[in-house]
Amino acid sequence: MSQSLHDKKPIFIQMKEKIEDQIVKGQLKEHDQIPSTTKMVQFYKVNHITVLKGMNLLVDEGIIYKKRGVGMFVAEGAKEQLLEKRKDVFADEYVLPMIQEAEKLGLTEKDIVDVIEKMKGEFK
Repeated sequence: MSQSLHDKKPIFIQMKEKIEDQIVKGQLKEHDQIPSTTKMVQFYKVNHITVLKGMNLLVDEGIIYKKRGVGMFVAEGAKEQLLEKRKDVFADEYVLPMIQEAEKLGLTEKDIVDVIEKMKGEFK
């Protein structure tokens, strides 16, 4: 777990996203127990209710489930569900604005692909 938090989003959303990231990256697999809220409170130095609020969002979405008295676990199909959701968000938040800007600039599909390949090469 990365210990860094920022003020761009509410902390409970960041806690939720940290668990989601671990699931997407395969660090937490189906039926794996997620870190306890107590461990997260100690690690991130945040309020217990804040952590619980983020975890409850994941429960409501069916990403994790609770076993009373035992803890919380990754639900079956959670990774696939998160990947689908993130693909939709990626298209809406990144691809669509990129296409709209490319049209304003008069860029062709080839121009866009060239820019992506160039950036991808610099990223490595």
